[in-house]
Amino acid sequence: MAEHTETEQAANARCEPFMLAANGWVPNNARLPVLLWHGAIDPQDRDCGSRFEALFAQNGWPPQWRDSVFDYHHFHSTAHEALGVASGEAELIIGGPKGRVIALRAGDAIVLPAGTGHCLLTSGRRFQVIGAYPPDQQWDIRRDALTDDERRAMEALPFPDSDPVGGESGPLTRLWR
Repeated sequence: MAEHTETEQAANARCEPFMLAANGWVPNNARLPVLLWHGAIDPQDRDCGSRFEALFAQNGWPPQWRDSVFDYHHFHSTAHEALGVASGEAELIIGGPKGRVIALRAGDAIVLPAGTGHCLLTSGRRFQVIGAYPPDQQWDIRRDALTDDERRAMEALPFPDSDPVGGESGPLTRLWR
């Protein structure tokens, strides 16, 4: 029953999609929006980290790690990335240097399409996130411009079958098709 409620809350959380233009060496993604949920899960309940891991796994995005976000600008060219805030709070810069600053706290989630720059700006209170990726996508860490071939490979990455937060009927499945 609790798992069903968790899925319903996540599916009903308001998703804010936004696009980012290329920013110097950070390509961002010209076709796919970033997806941001404030309050994807209730942070007042038990361990948010375990709950995000279960939610992501249930929705076909196997969780791969628990940690913070790197404090330098980088992006992933070989995988889309879902982050669920397990604890604490932080500000991230999304989109590369001088990009969009977003505030995150426990219970929030964000999906970064391949190419989306991100960097930890500030953090407090034991900031920790769960990182998850679509099956068969292995993340890399890029801190430099892509070659034309690398950009084409990034743009050809397959779409995930489901949204890591909202499942098969989540906003990703509508906005990324």
